Amino acid sequence: MRRLTTLFPSEFLEEHAEELGVVEREGKLQVPVLVWALVFGFAAGESRTLAGFRRCYNSTADETISPGGFYHRLTPTLAEYLCDHVEHGLDEVAVPDTVDADIDRFRDVMIADGTVLRLHEFLSDEFQARHEEQAGAKLHLLHNATDETIERIDVTDEKTHDSTRFKTGSWLQERLVLFDRAYFKYRRFALIDENDGYFVSRLKENANLLITEELREWRGRAIPLEGKRIHDVVDDLSRKYIDVEVEAEFKRGQYEGTRSLDTKRFRVVGVRDEDADDYHLYITNLPREEFSRRI
Repeated sequence: MRRLTTLFPSEFLEEHAEELGVVEREGKLQVPVLVWALVFGFAAGESRTLAGFRRCYNSTADETISPGGFYHRLTPTLAEYLCDHVEHGLDEVAVPDTVDADIDRFRDVMIADGTVLRLHEFLSDEFQARHEEQAGAKLHLLHNATDETIERIDVTDEKTHDSTRFKTGSWLQERLVLFDRAYFKYRRFALIDENDGYFVSRLKENANLLITEELREWRGRAIPLEGKRIHDVVDDLSRKYIDVEVEAEFKRGQYEGTRSLDTKRFRVVGVRDEDADDYHLYITNLPREEFSRRI
């Protein structure tokens, strides 16, 4: 609620409502309450009906509104008004709180992510969900954190995997891309590297990669890691950081009807979480000479 209030303060809602002519002449309709009712009423509960939205509004507003009065306000003008809020929210989300000086070496820092939007089950033919008797859309964003813009936006059904919406190419040159595990793919990482780009991604739990070299020396009776699989040894370690080179095997794209096997070496960095007694593991191609532990 606090985050939504920051994105859409009451002053913003009222000002834009007047611009779009959504304000009730008698002053009975409370536009901020209407927006909150539609936002929270849509996001919560299995049954999202117009009557439910009206009940949500009436439970918060100073004066209740009749069914006819509520339905009468569901107009194309209101739809345009809500679209304006979405654009405003995206602009606000695209502004980073802080920017580390280390990222100045990149042409841009990009963030790829997707989120599911639950829809009414009547839309299930067009927006198939992962579960029956549901409908869902998926919003795919490519956020340029350097320019503070949304560079690409796609809307698909919920079944469309995030990974399919990210395309590699020469546009990646000198750019750093931040992924979550939905985009995890060795071939994708290899293509980013081959296009002179950079990436950071959380390491999947089933990515038990072979360690080919330790990139950080440890004194004393440290467990040697070279030649071992990362997840086979990580539970036995107590060091604060892990910094190793790993080898990944993957299939290249199809060429003349066949897909050849290839290998590529990446870097895995781990930061120990003392509270959880485990490591946050990341895979990247950032050079250790410039990024010793800061991922």
